[in-house]
Amino acid sequence: MICNKGGIVLLRKFVLIFSMAALAACSTPPQKPAAPVRGDYTYTKQYISWLIEEEMDDADVTGLSIALVDDQQVVWAQGFGFEDKAAGIKATPDTVYHLGSIAKVFTATAAMQLAEQGKLDIDRPLQLYLPQFSIKSRFGDAGGITPRNIMTHHSGLPGYWVRGMSDRQPAPFEEQVTAVREEYMAAPPNTVFAYSNLGVSLLGAAIGEISGDCYAGHMNRYVLQPLGMTRSEFAARIPGKAYKDDKEVEAIPLRDLPSSSLLSSAGDMTRFMRMLFADGKFEGRQILKPESLREMYRVQNANVPLDFDFKMGLGWMLSGVDVPGAGVVASHGGTTLNYHTMLAVLPEHKLGVVVLSNSANAQAAVAKVTEETLKLALEAKRGIVQPDKRFVETKIVPLSESDLRDYAGYFETLIGLVKVENRNGELIAELMGFDFELVKHADGEFGVRLKLLGFIPVANQQMKEMTLSLRNIDGREVMAYSKDGQAMLVGEKLHPQPLPDYLNDYVGDYDIVNPHDGPLPGNVRVVREGDLLVGEFDSSIMPGFLFRTAFLPAPAQGELIMAGVGSGKGETLRAAKVDGVAHIYFSGFDLKKRTAR
Repeated sequence: MICNKGGIVLLRKFVLIFSMAALAACSTPPQKPAAPVRGDYTYTKQYISWLIEEEMDDADVTGLSIALVDDQQVVWAQGFGFEDKAAGIKATPDTVYHLGSIAKVFTATAAMQLAEQGKLDIDRPLQLYLPQFSIKSRFGDAGGITPRNIMTHHSGLPGYWVRGMSDRQPAPFEEQVTAVREEYMAAPPNTVFAYSNLGVSLLGAAIGEISGDCYAGHMNRYVLQPLGMTRSEFAARIPGKAYKDDKEVEAIPLRDLPSSSLLSSAGDMTRFMRMLFADGKFEGRQILKPESLREMYRVQNANVPLDFDFKMGLGWMLSGVDVPGAGVVASHGGTTLNYHTMLAVLPEHKLGVVVLSNSANAQAAVAKVTEETLKLALEAKRGIVQPDKRFVETKIVPLSESDLRDYAGYFETLIGLVKVENRNGELIAELMGFDFELVKHADGEFGVRLKLLGFIPVANQQMKEMTLSLRNIDGREVMAYSKDGQAMLVGEKLHPQPLPDYLNDYVGDYDIVNPHDGPLPGNVRVVREGDLLVGEFDSSIMPGFLFRTAFLPAPAQGELIMAGVGSGKGETLRAAKVDGVAHIYFSGFDLKKRTAR
């Protein structure tokens, strides 16, 4: 019932897609040369500098640093705004940021180093290297959990061990190894992409076990030091100031070093990119073999139907940053409560960019700057010009009776439970206080438009370019989101069955008995809607948004399963009474039902 970080990331992306903010007046961008000189990045730097300043101003971003690498040359590195606004310290390429989940690429790099040395077989069970680890399963034993499917987020493990993840005094991340022994796997291995910080943290613990050193010590000795990344470390601390709406805020450390706690600078990250572009070498030392790099860039999930067109390498995401004509685009973002970062490389062209920010408002800006920088750099280096986007508006056709029947109902999505209703022959979904209408296109796909004031249909360009469709895969009725010909899983339609009577005793408001010293959900409650048991809570991270998720009864009494498929779904909660009072246990938290006074 605690919202996982991956869900917050996807929610923010969803909010961006459906944002109806008015276009702000902006300054004129620099003029593009009529005949650009190949290898000249002057216009790239000019345009991206302009774009960064525009985005920072629009989104109240306080500090940002960027670095662009062409093979072994750092062609541009610059800071914008402030590292410490109160002290007047400007952001520079050497400003240290919290890079969040970019740590996962480094953990995968270390795993591949050990594989090269014959110390780790990425296709053998994780338990061989981490014997103290065990977890329950409804899908057979845990032997199917391997370093490979951990690195691709297909292990079937839960997404997070939430209690203590963001804590002012974080415990060692290795405590998760034994903490999850009474937990259940969320899905069978290799069946669906489901982002798992827990999995990468367990892999990091295995790396420590194999090396005979702690994870952070091993990473420093075999990755950071050989690359000369002297300003970088894996540590559960905050490296500097953090901001939201251009105001300083408290930043809470993250416990999970292997999955989310890399501290580094744009300047240091150029060294990592130079190694990638030199077939794994850095200043004469082989850090990683070329064949290991090729395997990390190879699509690992081509035969997973529920992943649709989403592509995943080893540690690297191969979808999400769109640079047509570039070939493989390998990237990883880092999203914490207050920092947003992105690393993206074009291996075939030996081009890469890193964008780092210390502001909670910076996610959209970081993503946009990353993508636009790569597009312009590719044009400067190779002369590959991005195609003009031509959007042909699709004709809207009337809904049929089967459409109204198939698309009405409850959907457990990557941003929580969504109810679609048939309102007088229209399909209406309510989200964040807004009504959205599903409209049918002539090609059979569905579009989305906002019902402004409840009755005025409005769609911005992003809405017009996306479509939704129901598909049946492996017996599941799932919702796919498509844009630019690429589809991804966003949810599953639920078909509720009668609930056992004993679950009525668990409806009510809850308090957290054992809170950690960090961000917590508020107003936690369980409600019943027909044959669905629904958990609800709100969060200071997303003010005004009520997160909802459905719980389904598990085969064993006293166990509930979070409905849906994919990231944050399929995880188990326990329900039990202590001294006659209902308790729900999830991811280390004990939630006690509030009794009437």
